[in-house]
Amino acid sequence: MEKSCTLLVHFDKGTPAIKEALEGNDVAAKVDAMKKAISLLLEDETLPQLFMTIVRYVLPSQDHAVQRLLLLYLEAIDRTDSKGNTLQEMVLTNQYLSKYLLHPNEYIRGVTLRFLCRLSEPDIIEPLIPSILQNLEHNHPYVRRNAVLAVMSIYKLPQGDQLLPDAPETIESVLLSEQDQPTKRNAFLMLFTCARDRAIDYLLANADKVAEWGEQLQMIVLELIRKVCRTDCQEKGRYVKIIVSLLNAPSAAVVYECAGTLVSLSSASAVAVKAAANTYTQLLLSQSDNNVKLILLDRLNELKGSHRDVMVELVMDVLRALSAPNLDIRKKTLDIVLDLVVPRNVNEVVQLLKNEVVKTQSGELDEKNGEYRQMLIQAIHSCAVKFPEVASTVVHMLMDFLGDSNVASALDVVTFVREIIETNPKLRVYITTRVLDTFYQIRASRVCSCALWIIGEYCLSLSEVESGIATIKQCLGELPFFSASEEGENPDASKKPQQATSVTVSSRRPTVLADGTYATQSAASETAFSPPTVVVQGSLASGNLRSLLLAGDFFLGAVVACTLTKLVLRLEEVQPSKVEVNKAATQALLIMVSMLQLGQSSALSHQIDSDSYDRIVQCIRLLCTTGDKLRKIWLHSCRQSFVKMLSEKQLRETEERKAKAQVSNAQPDDLIDFYHLKSRKGTSQLELEDEIQDDLKRATGEFIKDGDDANKLNRILQLTGFSDPVYAEAYVTVHHYDIVLDVTVINRTKETLQNLCLELATTGDLKLVEHPQNYTLAPESSKQIKASIKVSSTETGVIFGNIVYETSNVLERSVVVLNDIRIDIMDYISPAVCTDAAFRTMWDEFEWENKVAVNTIIQDEKEFLDHIIKSTNMKCLTAPSALDGECGFLAANLYAKSVFGEDVLVNGSIEKQSDGKLGGCIRIRSKTQGIALSLGDKITLKQKGGSSCYQNDYFQSYSGSIHAR
Repeated sequence: MEKSCTLLVHFDKGTPAIKEALEGNDVAAKVDAMKKAISLLLEDETLPQLFMTIVRYVLPSQDHAVQRLLLLYLEAIDRTDSKGNTLQEMVLTNQYLSKYLLHPNEYIRGVTLRFLCRLSEPDIIEPLIPSILQNLEHNHPYVRRNAVLAVMSIYKLPQGDQLLPDAPETIESVLLSEQDQPTKRNAFLMLFTCARDRAIDYLLANADKVAEWGEQLQMIVLELIRKVCRTDCQEKGRYVKIIVSLLNAPSAAVVYECAGTLVSLSSASAVAVKAAANTYTQLLLSQSDNNVKLILLDRLNELKGSHRDVMVELVMDVLRALSAPNLDIRKKTLDIVLDLVVPRNVNEVVQLLKNEVVKTQSGELDEKNGEYRQMLIQAIHSCAVKFPEVASTVVHMLMDFLGDSNVASALDVVTFVREIIETNPKLRVYITTRVLDTFYQIRASRVCSCALWIIGEYCLSLSEVESGIATIKQCLGELPFFSASEEGENPDASKKPQQATSVTVSSRRPTVLADGTYATQSAASETAFSPPTVVVQGSLASGNLRSLLLAGDFFLGAVVACTLTKLVLRLEEVQPSKVEVNKAATQALLIMVSMLQLGQSSALSHQIDSDSYDRIVQCIRLLCTTGDKLRKIWLHSCRQSFVKMLSEKQLRETEERKAKAQVSNAQPDDLIDFYHLKSRKGTSQLELEDEIQDDLKRATGEFIKDGDDANKLNRILQLTGFSDPVYAEAYVTVHHYDIVLDVTVINRTKETLQNLCLELATTGDLKLVEHPQNYTLAPESSKQIKASIKVSSTETGVIFGNIVYETSNVLERSVVVLNDIRIDIMDYISPAVCTDAAFRTMWDEFEWENKVAVNTIIQDEKEFLDHIIKSTNMKCLTAPSALDGECGFLAANLYAKSVFGEDVLVNGSIEKQSDGKLGGCIRIRSKTQGIALSLGDKITLKQKGGSSCYQNDYFQSYSGSIHAR
């Protein structure tokens, strides 16, 4: 059994001259020597020759600093021999310890009493008991409170009831007469720990005065109530009254503990739970520390799961936490509230969220403000989807943010509008009109693409179709986009970056309109026509589509071509005049041809991509020769696919909610053990409490599952060979931030191995915590050695080292080199879910990408994808319907999070080749290089479909390519 450590000081070993300094008369040198001696003792140096020197020259010292260091020295040395008996030399210190206990300086008395709290040798303690009891009546409270702790520690020893048989009665008398609050706290703690019945009697006798006690004593009272009420429920009513009286205590810590105690003791009482929830919300608003706020939000989130009806009444109070500037607090608050929105409070919640959105618009334009606005828009979106009746109240306000400078916020708005316009048919005309009116304000390409899709799908009437075509034409400006003469004058434009970029550079200057108002006039560079200016609500605005096209965004050009095609096809259905239809079709064809001409010219830095080119050509052919089947596909199938996507999304969310609600922690045929019905005969109070604690651990999942025991053998790593004189193997246990190595060392020789030491070192973000110790190993015996390692990031680290030992026959130390232990990244990542928009945003932002080529014996795309998901412990974000069918190609997005909060993104593009094998690549993106490398290594190992065991995974080769983006 390892020795317990009560003192820890960092010290770099050296060879200081300690003995000479201790024997001298210089007090400063003696203090320095004592510090070095204590530090060496803590580094596993025994220093047996120093003890008598310290007894002769240090014990008689009257200096307070030397006396304090002497107590630390006595605490650090080994006070027992190999058989556990107290060393006879320690008797020499009893006289001085007794002298210190009666010292006129109260500080020396106090530190001596604290030193005695850490002693466990009755031979040293027994002669000092009269002096300890005498300090219970000292006039200084510092001495009295430490004397109470000393009595408690002595009474808790195995021989404590013999050393201090009347300790509970003595401490109870101290508690009744004591006025100092810390001393009363220590006395009550002693009764609570060693004589619980006396503590309960004292508490019930002074129940009306508990609110007047000190904070520390009130915390001990709450801990006593929690433990007592688990074993004796008859007096729970009286204890609950005490807790309620403490809810108005001035200490926030006491109030917080009161709320937690109420929840744990009164789970069936709605009144108590409501009082606890109110307490949490009040603390949430009154405390300024962000960490405290996050803890309180966690407690409210737990209450939401078990007492949802109570939390629904406090939604508006919880929303007041949005006043905190921290984004994490705001996000967690919104997550809690969105699950508590019901028909009776949805209007109030949405109105408050709208007010917060308006506040962000009037605040400073910074990144945090934009992220907060995006969170609010997503929350409003969620409320509008769940409760369509509130959609009309928020659409008008959110439409003003389509042109928001924060692209993520604008994209969330247009996504919200796209879903609402489908689920609320009554709002379609209004939303379509508003989109057309605000389309000029949109500056982001992705937002423009989504808005164009809305225009192409939901402009149904003649006026709407004509307005849609006119809006697109005005935003594109005059045709063509460049002149042939200008292209001829710049034949090398594509080769010169400075000329190519001149297309996208625009100049702005203020101008005065006819009515005397100011506006901004924009003009493009000389290599392209100036975009037209269109009047929008009395101001001048440049054509946004034209600017984006001249910047080389031809994907947006393809979207424009598709939208014009849909509008022209729908115009044929609602416009009786064929002349107008032909005119609109001709103008649409001219726009598309102009975009193709621009894309193939040398006026831009890069030409149009093949996908966008084919899409625009397809639109041109469709307008030239229209068939009924193609018309049906373009005008109806697109929206049907969108409706199907929305229905699948709602179905998936419903299934997830049902799955969470139906989680069962016990099987139908499991036995239920009611410890209240067990016989108390022969069962001690401590055993009963241990059983209760075990039940709580099982409920919280702390116990290891039975299935994990079966896999335990797979996690044993062989560190040395069978022919080595010392055989070693390790069992690796990963606890999120900690790694515990349980190493078994076996002496295979016929000799005794002395000073055997397991020396370990690490690479990566791993750090060895404990200092190696020396052991003596008998012939053919074994030893269990544990080592703890701290983990600071999600990266595959390596643990390596050796075993060093000495024998009587060999003068030099022998070394056995250990096999490397590689820590698996799969122990640190778990499946997670995020929205498609969040996935794309992170995909664009993350710096590191690792590309792994597909090389597998599996021949089915879906089977290979399932194998990768299972091997990497990730979640597939792509809907199952998107993976249906047999087309020979599959693309899917996978997502996971690490225990350190790091995001891991994977995109798999798999294609079935002509020879029947699978090809393609798997891309991994993350913020750090370590995750991308480690996960790529794991995929390379696992993608072939083999069932390699745990330890073999560590010694495979890695092939892939990683680069910083």
